[in-house]
Amino acid sequence: RRKLRSDVAAAFPNLSAEQLAEFIPNKEELNVIKIYSHKGEAVTVYMNHRNPILFEVEKALYPTVYSLWVYPDLLPAFSTWPPVLQKLAGGADLMLPGVVVPSSGLPQVEQGTLCAVTLLGNRAPVAVAVATMSTAEMLAAGMKGKGFAVLHTYLDHLWEYGDKSCPPTLAPLVPDCAAEEGAGDEEEQEGEEPVNSIPPDPVQHVDIGDLSLKEQDSCAELLGKEEFHENRAAEPAENASTEDQQQPEDSRTPQEQMDALFNQCFFHALKCKVKKSDLPLLTSTFLRSHMFSCCPAGQQLDIKKSSYKKFSKFLQSMQNQKILQVKELNKGVESIVEVDWKHPDIKAFAVPEGFSSASAAQDSKNEDREQVYHAPEIIPLYGVSTRMVPLFQESGHRKGSVLSSSEVRNIIINYVKTNELVDESNKNFVKVNAILCDCLLDKSEQDEISHLSWDDLLSRCLERLQPLHQVTFFGQEPVVRKGHIEPINITIAQRSSNKKVTIIKNLELYGLDPQCVANALQLKVQASATITPVPGAKDRVQVQIQGNQIHHLAKMLLEEYQLPRKYVRGLEKAPKLGRKK
Repeated sequence: RRKLRSDVAAAFPNLSAEQLAEFIPNKEELNVIKIYSHKGEAVTVYMNHRNPILFEVEKALYPTVYSLWVYPDLLPAFSTWPPVLQKLAGGADLMLPGVVVPSSGLPQVEQGTLCAVTLLGNRAPVAVAVATMSTAEMLAAGMKGKGFAVLHTYLDHLWEYGDKSCPPTLAPLVPDCAAEEGAGDEEEQEGEEPVNSIPPDPVQHVDIGDLSLKEQDSCAELLGKEEFHENRAAEPAENASTEDQQQPEDSRTPQEQMDALFNQCFFHALKCKVKKSDLPLLTSTFLRSHMFSCCPAGQQLDIKKSSYKKFSKFLQSMQNQKILQVKELNKGVESIVEVDWKHPDIKAFAVPEGFSSASAAQDSKNEDREQVYHAPEIIPLYGVSTRMVPLFQESGHRKGSVLSSSEVRNIIINYVKTNELVDESNKNFVKVNAILCDCLLDKSEQDEISHLSWDDLLSRCLERLQPLHQVTFFGQEPVVRKGHIEPINITIAQRSSNKKVTIIKNLELYGLDPQCVANALQLKVQASATITPVPGAKDRVQVQIQGNQIHHLAKMLLEEYQLPRKYVRGLEKAPKLGRKK
């Protein structure tokens, strides 16, 4: 954790010491998981409070959109039109014609600089990208061509690992002038086609956007249905109309309005976001991850504009009303340890319109996603190695060609029949010619063996081909990987005081989330389960649970998850059940 904090400080020097301590907390649970893109690249993801906050590719750290919503000024930001988000979420890179040039000018960046992509009128980032050229080069190119290689977007699979919340509404620091409207229209018309037609560049950076992306109906309004030329005029008009509607009620001072907003978001978060299992919950996390997401569109929580001035004083007032209890579990760090969900104020709170249905739908989707698991389809494949090229080139295959076992068998049978190598005296044997001799026999065998049985011929051939395997996860494209797939490895280790623990490795290879497996096991056996790094293997994690739990693991993996027994190693180490007297 200390190393991660230093890496984050080096990667994002704009973070203050307080922000860094909040970003990578000392005592909160921080989980590490590994996911794979459709191209097979491994991506390490750091999770905090069920949301991915960072991902690491080739030793480079990148923030997720969840982190950027909390720290919107962490990266230099470039704006684009709301309908372009749909193209970015579909895997496209951001083309320069789709970039909105504000009156204050573009941020000054160099080629390779990590940047955030925002939508016009909202400072909350919706994508993380790398600049393919400097700002000066962008302007010199007349804002034509590809400007940013997109790594991760709102609505992609990485976003789906979190709570699937929508971007908050953050007002731009410097509003654009309406005089740029016409120029914006031209940029849109010029930028639409390149975004559609030019695919992402897979060479410069690993494209997390390649993960198959799914749009959520509950957040569809963020894609923007307005005409491009109406974007800038429509948003202020809508905001003005809502303010006009609220005007009779908001005869209060701005401070009183902010107090009311804090109360609304506080009760909304307790009623819909926080569960008993989340406690104890850091007060900073409660504000950042729960209350902010309950803030209505077009408004922003700012404790300094309230009468409380400090969030601790606001919580103290709620504690005085016996709604919750706050304790200092660690020095200088306060946590919510108890909530009275039966309190009349919580019961009487009505969730604002537009939140309740979306939250319920989102919760049901999250539950379905956690409950439903489909075992991947795993097919062993073989690659033509350099030594075996002479044997396979007659059938039109070259080095690196990928074949199934049945295809290899048919190719060998056709080769033997075409070259009339079947032994006439015993058709169970095949005569070894020069090519078979070079490909299948060791040097010590070449002078001794002149015939091979069919079984020996085929087994020798498969042994000398490069082993591969194809994994197909439910609803995804097949992925071909080198080597044999590693089985889920279950071992029993001895700890101090003769205590045993069960260790499970390689769950990620089968599309299983180690954290979900640990949580399910913990509930089944009522024992402590943790996620720890695999010793000697970078970016790999393992599940560790107290006691010998192989019986429960076998039932979960073989019966619930329907994994074939051949892909689970270590089930024989289950404790022997004693005889009942």
